[in-house]
Amino acid sequence: MRDFKWGEKNKMQEQNLNMEFKIFDLYDLSEIKVQDPGLKDVINLEPKLVLKSHGRNVKKFGQTKVNIVERLMNRLGVAGHRGKKHKIILGRSTGKYSKNMKIVLEAFKLIEKRTQKNPVMVLVMAIENSAPRDETTVIEYGGARYPQAVDVSPLRRVGLALKYIVHGASDKAFNKKKTIAQCLAEEIIMASEKNQESFAMKKKNEAEKQADSAR
Repeated sequence: MRDFKWGEKNKMQEQNLNMEFKIFDLYDLSEIKVQDPGLKDVINLEPKLVLKSHGRNVKKFGQTKVNIVERLMNRLGVAGHRGKKHKIILGRSTGKYSKNMKIVLEAFKLIEKRTQKNPVMVLVMAIENSAPRDETTVIEYGGARYPQAVDVSPLRRVGLALKYIVHGASDKAFNKKKTIAQCLAEEIIMASEKNQESFAMKKKNEAEKQADSAR
């Protein structure tokens, strides 16, 4: 009798371990697959009920342990920044986790309503489409500086794609009637469809053209 109880208990524990949470109890990540082989190891789709890492992964390759939806939310906090300068501080997107994540979840609801697809899957497709493969750096040779084409690392590709998506949404919402959530949803949908009106797609094509000319 005791062995039977222990066997039942072990089965229940295995079932609990195999259970996969939906993020915020809304979106299932188990069926989403990254098609780009170069990005499979750097797009984190680990299912968690609440995506809040509290900055524990600030180390080398730590971003690979942060869920991709949380990385998008973190980017919203610096939506107005360009390069090394803090260009615009926007009141709608601050350092508040709850405020920024609310924007992301509102955008996801709009994406789901328009596309009838899992919004996280649409986000992953947008990142794959808008992640640049080449960019330019500057090398110094004989006292002169020349642009040189270089391959982009997978982790940087995802970071650039997220940055372009958030910047495009922020620019479209700045001093406009549309909210940041509406613009973020539009930008993600356009990038997932490879629409050339997407800011992220324009920046990707621009970076790759500059790299081609610098070869």
